[in-house]
Amino acid sequence: MQLEKRIKRRHFLVLLAMTFVWLGLITRLWWIQIGSPHRFSRRGIDLVKNAVKQRQQSIVLHSGRGDIVDRNGYAFTGEEHLALILFPLARGSLEGTDGLARLSEIVGESEDRLAAIMEKAKAPLLLRKESGRLLVLTERQTENINALAIPGIVALAVTERYRTDEVAKHVIGFIHKNPAMVQSLYPEEVKSGKMNAESTLGATGLERSFDRFLQGVEPSVLSYYVDGQGKPLRGLDIRYTKQSNDYYPLSLTTTLDVEIQRKMERVADRVGLREGSIVVLDAKNGDILSSVSRPSYDQTKVTNNGNEWKNRVVKQIPPGSIFKTVVAAAALAEGVVSPTDRFTCTGDYGKYHFSCWNKEGHGSVTMEEAYAHSCNIAFAEIAKRVGGEKLEEYARKLGLSEPVGHMTAHLFKLDGFKQLDGEERGNVFAEGVSRRDEGVLIQTAIGQRDVRVTPLQAANMMVTILSGSTPNQVRLVSEIAYRNGQTFYRFPPQKLSAPGIDYVTASKLRKMMRKVVTEGTGQTLKDAAWEVAGKSGTAQLGGENQSKNHLWFVGYTPVEDPRYAICVVSENQPSRGKNQAMELFRLAVDELSDQTAQSSRPLSGYSQE
Repeated sequence: MQLEKRIKRRHFLVLLAMTFVWLGLITRLWWIQIGSPHRFSRRGIDLVKNAVKQRQQSIVLHSGRGDIVDRNGYAFTGEEHLALILFPLARGSLEGTDGLARLSEIVGESEDRLAAIMEKAKAPLLLRKESGRLLVLTERQTENINALAIPGIVALAVTERYRTDEVAKHVIGFIHKNPAMVQSLYPEEVKSGKMNAESTLGATGLERSFDRFLQGVEPSVLSYYVDGQGKPLRGLDIRYTKQSNDYYPLSLTTTLDVEIQRKMERVADRVGLREGSIVVLDAKNGDILSSVSRPSYDQTKVTNNGNEWKNRVVKQIPPGSIFKTVVAAAALAEGVVSPTDRFTCTGDYGKYHFSCWNKEGHGSVTMEEAYAHSCNIAFAEIAKRVGGEKLEEYARKLGLSEPVGHMTAHLFKLDGFKQLDGEERGNVFAEGVSRRDEGVLIQTAIGQRDVRVTPLQAANMMVTILSGSTPNQVRLVSEIAYRNGQTFYRFPPQKLSAPGIDYVTASKLRKMMRKVVTEGTGQTLKDAAWEVAGKSGTAQLGGENQSKNHLWFVGYTPVEDPRYAICVVSENQPSRGKNQAMELFRLAVDELSDQTAQSSRPLSGYSQE
């Protein structure tokens, strides 16, 4: 009897345990299916959405982000086109039919090519030409394709965020998915469900700096729901989600001029610029009209291996002899040296292994002549008279010691908002380095050792010298606008905190810069379409790259009525051979001259008063 009782007790306990296990499983299933299917686990996973995704094939027709346009309304972030969308599920729909042949007749692509594309497709795609460009359809073609009623083949309006042949890629930047960054930057939006791990963020350029404003509405998505065999589910086969909002997303109006941008990029590619930059500013207010960086990159295929996407226009590098402009400004403004004071250059300083680029020496030269011919020995002597503290002071006055991009103290939820992504500050002396050390000072005088300047700062220095006043903050975006065109926020022109230089000193510098072209190192620019003034620079690289130089030319044009301040840099160039920076600058001026002539030319059939 005792044994039977023990057996029954054990059976009872086993059954009781199994009952609790089953209750636990049922409770867990209830929680998964009904209790919290949309925010399961601490990570807030939407089980319903993920279950649907397993039977869903989707393609984004519009990212939902706001557009980025030039000053005249041209969209850098794509425009709407009618296109053919192919889903892999269409393979089953086409079997045993003449659908592919009829489709081939409508779009003008061979049946074999369409068949090959469909066979290889693993995800929905847009039909492209063999060159990779989107095959744009007419309205008639779109109607005829949709009349075929082939499941998985449809023609609709699509907007590609980026075009492979677009310009200003480094300025615009690109978007990517980064769940950790989404959680870090947008905790409130994640909590409310407006954003999730699949949300895209701006990675670089304007896409990044203005990400909070470009984030607008959910993307427009075309989806097919299929069964286990990939066939459309009846009643759920196709869904087109399109957001409609009169105010969002917001758009950015930049200061860029797309025609100038295209011309400058053609100049870079024509000369064969592999590493470097071209930046063109409005000489009146410092707005960025064009910003070119090389090497180029594909915004749709960014890898973690390279840094081609970095915008070299805002990255600091040794400026070489263009820094002699700062030395000259300090000497003239402080009354230490006059333009006619003479110096003797024998080609060698006599110590510190310091010499002039002209090994035979320039002989007896005035300050103006020393600047025009970029004499190292003369400017070493001038720098010693000026002193390290004054060099730093005038570098700051000319806007070379701090970021020059437009900054807004408070904008929406952002404090200290900066328009330019990744902009670096300039530098004259490294931390802890003596400003009075003669060896340090003479190297600094020619833009070597610790001196660093961005091409954007150098171009803005020209604007400052032209105005003879306080340096401007450089604008890249002039306005944020609602979708209906109303202004959300307008960025006013602003000055840097630096005090600037006086007009008399600026006038003397402009005269000296003109002599660089008429008598000195920039004489190859005398043949440019417009008269040019500026300063050349060659920064020698140390270490393993001692045979390489960064070649600069910074200046403005036309001389009599300046419209453009330009800086070109050709990085890592051989120490011997053709000066690529001079060629870039000359072609840039020629293109700007042609651009101005075209814009002022009267339209055919109209008179100009």
